[in-house]
Amino acid sequence: MKKFINYILVLAFTFTSCDDFLDTSSPSSISSETVFQTTSITKAALMGVYSKLTDANIYGQKLSVNWQGVSDIESNGTFSVTEYNSSTSDFGAGNFYDDSFNNTTRWYRIFELVELANSTIDGIRNSPILESSGAIMKGYLGEALTMRAMAYFELVRYWGDVPFKSETSRSDLTNVYMEKTNRDEIYAQLVLDLAEAAEYLPWMNAHAEYATSERITKGYAKALLAKVALFAGGWSLRDGNTFPGLDVERHPTIPEQNGYFVGRVKDWRDYYEIAAKHTAEIIGSADNPHALDPEYENIWRTVCRQQRNPYNENLFEVAFGLGNNGDIGSLMGYSVAANTKYGTRGFGGSYVTSTAYYFYSFDPEDERRDVTLSWVGYTGENKEAINTNPLDVKFAKWRIYWMSDAYLSLHRTANSRVSTGVNWILMRYSDVYLMFAEATQGLGNANAAHPVAGMSGMQALEKVRERAFGVGSGKVSSYDPDFFKAIVNERAWEFGCESIRKQDLVRWGLLDEKVEDMKKTLCLMFDNQKPVKIFDKIYNPSDFPQRVFYKYLDSEYIDLNSINFYGDLPADPGGEYLSANWFPLAAAKPETGNNVNYIEWPVRTLLAATGLNPSYDYSSFLGEMQHGSEIQARLNQFNMGNGVCYYRHPFAIFYEDIYESKGFLQNSFGY
Repeated sequence: MKKFINYILVLAFTFTSCDDFLDTSSPSSISSETVFQTTSITKAALMGVYSKLTDANIYGQKLSVNWQGVSDIESNGTFSVTEYNSSTSDFGAGNFYDDSFNNTTRWYRIFELVELANSTIDGIRNSPILESSGAIMKGYLGEALTMRAMAYFELVRYWGDVPFKSETSRSDLTNVYMEKTNRDEIYAQLVLDLAEAAEYLPWMNAHAEYATSERITKGYAKALLAKVALFAGGWSLRDGNTFPGLDVERHPTIPEQNGYFVGRVKDWRDYYEIAAKHTAEIIGSADNPHALDPEYENIWRTVCRQQRNPYNENLFEVAFGLGNNGDIGSLMGYSVAANTKYGTRGFGGSYVTSTAYYFYSFDPEDERRDVTLSWVGYTGENKEAINTNPLDVKFAKWRIYWMSDAYLSLHRTANSRVSTGVNWILMRYSDVYLMFAEATQGLGNANAAHPVAGMSGMQALEKVRERAFGVGSGKVSSYDPDFFKAIVNERAWEFGCESIRKQDLVRWGLLDEKVEDMKKTLCLMFDNQKPVKIFDKIYNPSDFPQRVFYKYLDSEYIDLNSINFYGDLPADPGGEYLSANWFPLAAAKPETGNNVNYIEWPVRTLLAATGLNPSYDYSSFLGEMQHGSEIQARLNQFNMGNGVCYYRHPFAIFYEDIYESKGFLQNSFGY
């Protein structure tokens, strides 16, 4: 697979400091007339913007791995009693305890991406060959506009209201020091920019230069436009102190405190119309080259092997270079310990993991379950072993045995972490179908055939489910009768560990509700006394086995089909079967011994994500559990809550950026 990051920008941009404010930079002394007077040098400048996407503080690690945070299907590392409220780490921030002194949640690299994109956009717009080489130059302009929109989209989603400028920094810095811009204004401009970009860009495969998912094409620009529109029309925490005149709709159930409230624009339906329009135009276009890969697992096998998806399911991938950059897979994925087969370095990890709750949310027949999650890992004995920790179920979309031979060769002899070079997928075609379904649902016409898409929103959701369950399966059309809930569930099953879920929950106004559902249900699963509801499924205590039995396919790999995940077996199968205690037994209070899982697992679970709201009181809930008083006594030893406001999902602005802003910036939300 050709890697566009191999283009090295040596002409266009050398930077000088702007007193570190936003850590952006002033343009080079090389003028735009010099840099952008040929298509080849313009392309070199554009590739410099692409290469910035791979920065460890952008998609190389932060936006792909570290900042997924706690949702109802993901956790920022295993649940911890020591790091859950750390104000100096990604783990604390993932539980919504950030701090203005937290160096791990800085925005400066993303603003550098903005500056690079702005320089390129201005250079192309002012280029003397913009019209004479219009087809090429306008395509490049579309790519640069899209990358700037990507940068601001991430900034707004992670920090809320941020400084916004759509031009290159001037050498006299007169357009550098800025106060925050209301996010609604930013979103409105991003919609315009992406609509312009989509007009300029060709479809993937329209000609040789755009024959790869590593270049931005029309499909991605339109799909990103749709996603931006859904967020622009969605809920988020607002600062009524900095913007006292906000004329927005306020959330009906999330309280306001200290001037901070959850709101959305009153014309949110207009944004849903935009999302429906652009997703429909992708789906219905005769020129659309994108399709669902009929085998869900193949999406991940091919990306791990650095191969192109044969169905063009991936609308855009950030291109990384093996051994050069990218931690996709090495920090999350199927767990591998040091061993003699793969080398002394591990693979996978606990930066992002999941739980038994998410595992049991899947239908057993859903192909995505065992592609997304793995209860087994590879040990130092060169064989798989089963993991029984319900709070540490590994995501498995990235697996060492799917990696390229070139990577495995490097990994076997490595003494430190090897950059995997695995591309980060920013948009898949299934997202287009599900955004179309959501937009039509929000507009009240999900069951009506769209004249452009040639299908209804319900049919779009069923296309995604058809891959999960197989053509002709009755499960394809068997989903929650509340179609919005069906979409919320489907997006969880489809996009686990793809840095999508937390932000989806934020814009739906469901982040706190769904996280608390997950936490309390897990506690009840450990208690194993009452039925529990997980998404659209009801489980009785007997549906969870006390012990699981399993066997090996060979001397190395466990046969997943041999495991009784759903209820106890009538008898010990013996013979080649091995067994392990499952969570109801492992979480039971022992008559003797020092197993304290019955206390520690619920405590670790209830501490998660407690930076989201001002305070937490689980006494009533724990009063319903058989060991609730002991759990409460242990829980009382910890501090929970931010003490300031509800729904505090944004990050803090780093103190140096505030200091260097010359008084234009200050933190919100109690930071």
